[in-house]
Amino acid sequence: MLTKATIDFLKDLAANNHREWFDVHRKRYETAKKDLEGLVQTLLTGVGEFENLPNTTVKDCIFRINRDIRFSKDKSPYKQWLSAAIGPGGRHSGRIDYYLHIQPQGESFLGAGMWNPTPKHLAKFRQEIDFNPQSLKGIIEEADFRAFFADIWGESLSRAPKGYAEDHPEAALLKRKQLFFMHKFPDDELIQPDFAPKIIHGCRLLKPYCDYLNYLFFDEEEEVFEL
Repeated sequence: MLTKATIDFLKDLAANNHREWFDVHRKRYETAKKDLEGLVQTLLTGVGEFENLPNTTVKDCIFRINRDIRFSKDKSPYKQWLSAAIGPGGRHSGRIDYYLHIQPQGESFLGAGMWNPTPKHLAKFRQEIDFNPQSLKGIIEEADFRAFFADIWGESLSRAPKGYAEDHPEAALLKRKQLFFMHKFPDDELIQPDFAPKIIHGCRLLKPYCDYLNYLFFDEEEEVFEL
């Protein structure tokens, strides 16, 4: 679990997002970072019981708190949250993994899914929905999954994508540009002893969906037709 000191640090950072304040309170940040590292180590151990995490370390998973402000109008130097990607290789895997976001005021969440797919990946997703929608629907419409991941995030087209009829029986899924499932945590849950087990439970529920996308996007062999 996390500590109240970590949550308080993030609240204060949101109100004082500049380098002078951060430098004065750097020890508070370092304590919060160690707090997150302890949580992530617990998650790696728990998720490792059902997910192959070869040589994945805590350092691999945790994102930097510094923002890249080179091309942003918002010049705040620091993120107002702590975050980590739990999966094989951590945050640089390039695959679909479990994302943990810690941000006070009810903005903390566990999530995973199709967020910013390439045009090729989105085309494959739609092709699979057209051909075999039940493979995905059997995962994301399962009762335990929907009970935990009630929030579906992401953009959709206003009309069916090119090549698909407006009255297609799976039009709602075909219109999806993003399909990301989230479970939000209120601040008081972040510091409870069962916080880590809840995240591990959520990751276990997300695994079939992550496996589905990873196979579709990265592991499925391309069909080659000989003339």
